[in-house]
Amino acid sequence: MALAGSGTNIERLQQLINQKQRLVAGLMSGTSLDGIDVALVKITDSGIDTQVEQVAFKTIAYLPDVRQAILAACQPEASSVSSICSLNFILGQLFADAVCHVCQENDIDIKELDLIGSHGQTIWHQPGISTLQIGEAAVIAAQTGAVVVADFRVRDVAVGGQGAPLVPYTEYLLYRHPVKTRLLQNIGGIANVTVLPKGCSPEDIIAFDTGPGNMMIDACVHRLTNELQQYDNNGEIAARGTVFRPMLSELMAHPFFKQPPPRTTGREVFGNTYTNELVTKYLAHGINPDDIVSTLTFFTAASIADSYRRFILPQQTIDEVIIGGGGSHNPTLLAMLRRELPSIPIYTQEYLGFSSDAKEAVAFAILANETISGRTNNLPAVTGAKTPVIMGKISL
Repeated sequence: MALAGSGTNIERLQQLINQKQRLVAGLMSGTSLDGIDVALVKITDSGIDTQVEQVAFKTIAYLPDVRQAILAACQPEASSVSSICSLNFILGQLFADAVCHVCQENDIDIKELDLIGSHGQTIWHQPGISTLQIGEAAVIAAQTGAVVVADFRVRDVAVGGQGAPLVPYTEYLLYRHPVKTRLLQNIGGIANVTVLPKGCSPEDIIAFDTGPGNMMIDACVHRLTNELQQYDNNGEIAARGTVFRPMLSELMAHPFFKQPPPRTTGREVFGNTYTNELVTKYLAHGINPDDIVSTLTFFTAASIADSYRRFILPQQTIDEVIIGGGGSHNPTLLAMLRRELPSIPIYTQEYLGFSSDAKEAVAFAILANETISGRTNNLPAVTGAKTPVIMGKISL
C-alpha cells in the first residue's frame, strides 16, 4: 500500500482539536490474540456529553504465524529484543492495513478518517511498575494519514497507577444510569468488571480484574485438540464435561484472588505456562480432557461470582450485569455464571444496543477522542494513580 500524503501536521491537529464531531477508528488486540478489532465510530462532543454512533465493526483475524510470533514475544524464554523490535513494526503495518480494509469495505475514503485510537498489543504488563504495548503508532499514521493516539497505559503507570483497567472511564460515559447499579463484565482473555453505582460520579466507580476470562480455556483447547481448535466453539466441549472439584479448588486457591481491588493480572500469571502445567498434571491423574475444559470454564464463572461476593455485594446491591467480550458468545460459560448468581439479571452488550465484540475497540476510539479534546481519561480511584492524567501519545 502506498504511503499516505503529508497532510498530517500541526495545523491539521489544531483543526481536529476544534472539531465538534470526529470520525474515529478504535483498534484493539487483546490477550486472547484472536486478531485486530476495528470499530469505526462517529463521536460528537467529549466528556459527559459524549455521543457515539457505531458505523462499522470487524475483527481481522491474525494469521497463525503472526499469532505464534506474538505468543513467543510474551514469553521471556522464547523472545528477544530484536524479535520484539521487528514485531512492533509488523503489527503497526497490520493495524494500518486493518483500518484501511474496514474503511474500504464500508465505502469510506481513508481521508475522511479524523483519528485513530490504538491500544496496541500487550507484550508484558507489570502492574504499577511498567507495561509494554507494541504496534508502532508512527507506522499507522504514515500508512493511513490519520492522527493516531496510542500507548495509553504508560501514562497512568508513570503516576503510580496499575495502567489498567482503562475501559471503565468510557463505560462511565456511555452506560451510567440514574437509578440502576450496573456491572459491566468483560470476558476477554482476562475478565474484568466495572461497577457503576446508580447516579454515580467518576469517583464512585470501582473496577478490577476478576481473573482469567477465555485465556486458560483457549490455551487448554488448543493443546487438547492438537492445535486444531483455537477456542471452545459455543462452549461445546465444556458442556460435554463435568467440573472436577479438586482441580477447581486448586485454581480458586491462587493467591491472586485474595488481593483486594484495585488489581490487575494477565498472561504473565494465567497464561500458557500456568495452564500447561495444570493440564499436564490432571491428564496424568487420568482426568477426562472434556472435564478439564469444563473445569476451566467454570473457573472463569466461579471467579467472577466470587469477586462479586467478596468486593461488591457487601457494599451495594447489583441491579444488572452486562457481559461483553468473546466470552459473551459462550453459552456454557454464561449458563454457569447465571447458576452462580441466580438472583441477578445477566445480559449481553446487545441489550444496551451495543456490540459485545466491539466494546473495547469503541472504548479506545473514545479514549483517543478524550485525549485530542484535552481531557483527563484515567480514573485514579480505579487504577490507583496519584492523579488524573491525559493518556495517549499522539503521532502525526
